[in-house]
Amino acid sequence: MAKTKLEYIWLDGYKPTQSLRSKTKIVSNFDGKLESCPMWSFDGSSTEQAVGNSSDCLLKPVAIFSDPGRKNAYLVMTEVLNADGSAHETNGRATIDDEDSDFWFGFEQEYFLWDHETNLPLGFPTNGFPKPQGPFYCGVGASNAYGREIVEEHLDLCLEAGLNVEGINAEVATGQWEFQIFAKGAESAGDQIWVARYLLERTAEKYGLGINWEPKPVKGDWNGSGMHANFSNSILREAGDKATYDAICSSFEPYVAEHIAVYGANNDQRLTGAHETQSIDKFSYGISDRGASIRIPIATVENGWKGWLEDRRPASNGDPYKIAARIIKTVKTASVPA
Repeated sequence: MAKTKLEYIWLDGYKPTQSLRSKTKIVSNFDGKLESCPMWSFDGSSTEQAVGNSSDCLLKPVAIFSDPGRKNAYLVMTEVLNADGSAHETNGRATIDDEDSDFWFGFEQEYFLWDHETNLPLGFPTNGFPKPQGPFYCGVGASNAYGREIVEEHLDLCLEAGLNVEGINAEVATGQWEFQIFAKGAESAGDQIWVARYLLERTAEKYGLGINWEPKPVKGDWNGSGMHANFSNSILREAGDKATYDAICSSFEPYVAEHIAVYGANNDQRLTGAHETQSIDKFSYGISDRGASIRIPIATVENGWKGWLEDRRPASNGDPYKIAARIIKTVKTASVPA
C-alpha cells in the first residue's frame, strides 16, 4: 500500500506577527488532489489559538503543491477554523472578498538571510559595518552577494513545487534578497507566498541560518524590507484612461490607518519618508515614483493606461491575505468615471 506524506502548513496566533507551523500526516493511496486531503486538527493551546480546556482547532486544506524536498510528499496550505467550522480570528484568508478572482496580485517579498551566531545579516562583519549599500543590489561576486546558494536552492524548490515565482534578485543591503510571486486571485497569491516562505525557512534551516522578515532589522542608513503589492482588477487592466487610475489611487487616501494596521508590525521603522518610502502617516501616488505610497508603473502608462498599480507600503512581515483583502476593499470603494 503506497504511503504519502502530507505536510499541513498553517499560521499560528502569535502577535504582532504570525509564525508558520507545520506537521506531517501519512495517508495511503493518495491521488495528489486537494479534495482528497482530509480535514485535520491541532492543539491550539500550544500556538496561542485556543485555551487548554478547549484546545482543538481545525485545519482546512486550501491549496496543495508538490514537496520537492522530500520523497512521496506534498505541501498542503491550510486555513485555521474553530471546532465548529467557523473561521478562526487569526484566519486572514477568510477576510478576502474576491469570489470571482478578478483581482490579480504580484508580491515582491524581501528578506534578510540571518546569521544566528552574530545576530546580524549574512555578510555583516562582527565589528563595524560593511561598505555602504549600492553594489549589493543585483550584485555579483563574493564581496557583494552573500548566500546565493541558499537563494538559488530556494528558487529551484519553488519552481519544482509548482509555485508561480516570477524571479529573484539581491537587494540593496548586505544579505538582503527578494523573490516575486504572481497569481490570479488574491487567495492563490497569499497561499503561494506563505508556501514560498515556508520553503525558504526550511532551506535556510539546512544551512544553520534564519530568515529575518522584520521590516527594519538593521538600524541606520540601510533600506528596510518590504513586500510591495502589485495589483489589478478588470477595471485597471482595461481602463484606457488616466482618470480611472486617479480615482482608484485617490480612493486609498481616506484609509491610510486601515491599510497600515494590516501591512505588518514595526513598519513605522521602515516607512520614514527615506530609503524609497513615503512616511507612514502620509499618502501619495505618482508615475514611477518609488517614494510614493502607490506607484503607477511606467509600463501601465505606456500601455495606454491599462495595467496595474503597486502599493509600496506593505512590510516584509505582512500577511499577504490581510494585505490583499484590504486593497480589494479599498479599490471597491472607488468612484470610477463612467
